[in-house]
Amino acid sequence: MLILILGLLLWSGAHLWKRLAPAQRAAIGPKGRGLATAGILAGLVLMILGYRMADGAFVWGRHPATVGLNNLLTLFAVYLFAASGMKTAITARIRHPQLTAVKAWAVAHLLVNGDVPSFVLFGGLLAWAVVEVILINRQTPWTRPTGPFPARKEIMALVGTVIVYAAIVAVHYLLGYPTFG
Repeated sequence: MLILILGLLLWSGAHLWKRLAPAQRAAIGPKGRGLATAGILAGLVLMILGYRMADGAFVWGRHPATVGLNNLLTLFAVYLFAASGMKTAITARIRHPQLTAVKAWAVAHLLVNGDVPSFVLFGGLLAWAVVEVILINRQTPWTRPTGPFPARKEIMALVGTVIVYAAIVAVHYLLGYPTFG
């Protein structure tokens, strides 16, 4: 569990560095971006290894209803990432589509994974995303995007969502995590 927690701390610290210590981050210059990226990647590796090695009590198990909700929320999360990159119409309604995607993804996984390592991993990432949104909202005013939002970009985002979601499902099955029950 310690490796999982260290990964979460490294991930969160590297992401929050710019918000919590902007002067120190800026003083490092362009190398700071590389350090943050290295911290994020190292945190990700530690989270994956730590989660796979962690053991903990089970509070609840998978249920067909929660599996369905998980899949819908995860599909929505993947769409939000695609929409963010494509600057589709939803980006004019949701200020932080990528962080909203992380929150939806984390909640989805908490619905179907009722064990302590999942509480730590998905709950920790949910907490990080909430804190990140709060800090960004306090520090940066939002200028709501205005159109046009071409239908071509909407279609590309939807097609990309389906392709990426299919790849995610395939990887989950290869790792032994059946996404459809």
